[in-house]
Amino acid sequence: MIKAPHGNKLSCKGWHQEAAMRMLMNNLDPDVAEHPEDLIVYGGNGKAARNWDCYHKIISTLQRLENDETLLIQSGKPVGVFRTHEESPRVIIANSHLVPRWGTWDKFREYEQAGLTMYGQMTAGSWIYIGSQGILQGTYETFAECAKQNFDGELVGRLVVTAGLGGMGGAQPLAATMNGGSCLAIEVDESRAQKRLEKGYVDEICYNLDEALEKVLKAKEQKQPLSVAIVANVADVLPEMLKRGIIPDVLTDQTSAHDLLLGYLPSGYNVKESEEFRTKDPKGYQEAVLDSMQVHIGAMLEMQKQGAITFDYGNNIRGQVADHRGMSEAFDIKGFVPLYIRPLFCEGSGPFRWAALSGDPKDIHVTDKAILETFPQNESLAKWIHKAQNQIQFQGLPARICWLKYGEREEMGLKFNWLVKKGKVAAPIVIGRDHLDCGSVASPNRETEGMKDGSDAIADWPLLNAMLNTACGASWVSIHHGGGVGIGYSIHSGMVSVADGTAMADRRLSRVLSADPGTGVMRHADAGYDVAIKTAKNKGVDLPMIG
Repeated sequence: MIKAPHGNKLSCKGWHQEAAMRMLMNNLDPDVAEHPEDLIVYGGNGKAARNWDCYHKIISTLQRLENDETLLIQSGKPVGVFRTHEESPRVIIANSHLVPRWGTWDKFREYEQAGLTMYGQMTAGSWIYIGSQGILQGTYETFAECAKQNFDGELVGRLVVTAGLGGMGGAQPLAATMNGGSCLAIEVDESRAQKRLEKGYVDEICYNLDEALEKVLKAKEQKQPLSVAIVANVADVLPEMLKRGIIPDVLTDQTSAHDLLLGYLPSGYNVKESEEFRTKDPKGYQEAVLDSMQVHIGAMLEMQKQGAITFDYGNNIRGQVADHRGMSEAFDIKGFVPLYIRPLFCEGSGPFRWAALSGDPKDIHVTDKAILETFPQNESLAKWIHKAQNQIQFQGLPARICWLKYGEREEMGLKFNWLVKKGKVAAPIVIGRDHLDCGSVASPNRETEGMKDGSDAIADWPLLNAMLNTACGASWVSIHHGGGVGIGYSIHSGMVSVADGTAMADRRLSRVLSADPGTGVMRHADAGYDVAIKTAKNKGVDLPMIG
């Protein structure tokens, strides 16, 4: 059982190394990870390290790493230490990359089986996962924008139906109830539903569809927020709801559909039976998964026709049935980014997350107060912070997330560094984000779906983001392939920076937390979005080709 150290005592030679070590260990805390015994953090097979030998060697190398050295990680394996300089990253990570011609799940699994690579997902292999809260705020924002566009700004008296309660999807029920709605969340793996119940992300678990529907429909009628997990397969539940004429107000899905072999479970098989089927006949298993996905998407399309506000939530289920079964009509369901999130991206807005390396929840209370004091006019931000304080249980190291714009991230990072310097918190604070951000991802079936200039599949942008964050002095930087939507479908990058109270941290945080969201403004301005062009001009982002 792995638990990150707490307190302000170093076991490494500097706080940047210490932060990387603690966040890696936090990723594998049983309170955080889905299957820590297998080094799997979330998202099907998203791992923190390639194998246990690699994990232990990463830890020991971080502990001996000098303050002017950089550790290189190749798909979860520590492969080299080189002299750099004090303000360079202490760790640089590349996960899951394949030459494009060979960028398929089959080829990836061949190399994985040979011990040559691993699947890093997004924040699993970049050591900045903070549990379900990490996606909760983005899900909350998505549901809030959906409500704003369709239901006068709230989900009160509305039924949200979704599926998947894993490390990412587990945030959906709480995000729905935070917006006032009732939610039916379908999950085939009882252990995942139970984990969300224990952590307060879902209110109740049912094993009978009649009972589950009665509860959520009653809550809808009474305009009371309630989330109910039903232990069942979504490919069975949605067609049954159609038969009964029960059409949700909002319909989405966040099953692990990105991986046909290790994510989505086929109808008619429980977890154990699926494992046996998968082992015995991998190709047959994937065909059975695709059969269920077709039924699933077919039901979503029919519910959409009957009035459900329906959107894809980034798990690539549309791409699976379109690519493998010719079901191009799946893309009649639009993605959540072009529908609800892209205007935020144009302003350099995205996930800003931080963790208290002290392990003391009081440090997060201090930072929450600082957020509210720094942005007193931002009512939606204040609403989120108050809801998070009241409704979110910490997993592993205490952490928080909120969405901040270009300029706001730098301001908050410097404020956090001041809190450390003045002893307002007990130890340094580590600041990171999801790879799902404004300027750090190329994913044509998710973040870059339907770009204004048609540049959906151009992958230079996340590479530029990672190189710029390296030049600016982030504490560690990562470039991944395939996170969120699967091998062959995305390239994305991440960064993490440490506020340790020093003047050097002020310099590094100022550079990184300006440049990182600035690449999002740049990317969307280049694509022709007026909001991004206006943001660049108003904020002084230097874009040579823009006006």
